[in-house]
Amino acid sequence: MKIKFWGVRGSIPCPGPLTVKYGGNTACIELRLNDPERLIIIDAGSGIRELGNHMMAHDLPRGPIRTEIFLSHTHWDHIMGFPFFVPSYLPTTKLKVHGPFNLEGESLEEAMAGQMTYRYFPIRKDWLAADINYIELKEGQIDLKGGVTLRTKYLNHPIMCLGYRFEYNGKVVCTAHDTEPYRNLFAAGPDDPSHDETMAAEGELIAGEQNKALEDFFTGADLLIHDAQYTREEYETSKKGWGHTSIEHACETASRAQVKHLVLFHHDPMRTDSQLDRLAEIHCAPGRYGDMKITLAREGLELEP
Repeated sequence: MKIKFWGVRGSIPCPGPLTVKYGGNTACIELRLNDPERLIIIDAGSGIRELGNHMMAHDLPRGPIRTEIFLSHTHWDHIMGFPFFVPSYLPTTKLKVHGPFNLEGESLEEAMAGQMTYRYFPIRKDWLAADINYIELKEGQIDLKGGVTLRTKYLNHPIMCLGYRFEYNGKVVCTAHDTEPYRNLFAAGPDDPSHDETMAAEGELIAGEQNKALEDFFTGADLLIHDAQYTREEYETSKKGWGHTSIEHACETASRAQVKHLVLFHHDPMRTDSQLDRLAEIHCAPGRYGDMKITLAREGLELEP
C-alpha cells in the first residue's frame, strides 16, 4: 500500500504564506494498491482537486479511470472538492462513492448533490458524465475483493461519521478523520440539582465502552491517520462537543492500541507552519510514546506502511 496526502486541514481551506509547508487543503488521501493496481480515495475535501488533475495527467493515458471514494462523512470540508474532481466529468470514468448511511432521511447521493445546485454552484450533479454509483455503509466488515478487507466503525461526531480500516496483503491502514473522545454526558456532579447517580454511572460505563471499542478498532494498525485538530488545553477549555480530538488523546490512544505509525491529521485551519513545527518537536520526538512513530501530516507526504 502507498499513501499520499493531498489535503490535511480541517474545517476550511487555509492557503497563504503561513501554511505553505503543511498545506491549506482540506481532507483527501490517496491509497494505492499495486497488485492489481487500484486507487482508493479517502475523503473529497479541496485536496481532491489536485489529485484529480494528477490522475488526468498520469492515470488516464493508461486507460479509463476506475476509482473508489470513501467519505468519512458529508460535512462540507470533506466533500467540497468533489465538484472540481475532473475525472467525474469523463464518460469513460467509473466511480464508486461510499459514505455513511445517515438518519436524516437524505441519501448519500442527495447529500452530495446538495452542493451542486444552482444556488451554490453553476454545474448540476446531472452534468457529471462519469458512471457513478453511490453506496451507503454502516458499521461492519466488507470484502472489497482483490484481497482487500474493509472494516468500518462509527466515530463520535455531530453527524454519522465512519472510521475505516483497510486490510491488504498483511498490512493495516486505519483512518479516524473526525472524532472526539466519548464522554459521560450525565456527569453533572453531585452538587448539581439535575444529578442522577444511576444515570451518571451508566453514562460513565457507556463512554468507557465506546472509547475501548474505538481503541480495539485501531489495534495493531501499521498506520493510523487520526484527527488531531486541537491541543489538550484548547479542547478542555473551549472545544468540547465540537467533534474533534486533542493531539495528546490521539497519541495516548494509538499508543495503547500498539499502532506502529501514527499520523496526526485534520490540522486546525488557524495553525501556522511554525506552530505545527513546534507541536511536532513536542509530540513527534522519538520515544515519547514508546516505539510508535508519530508524524504530522502535510500535503505531498508519501508513506508505505
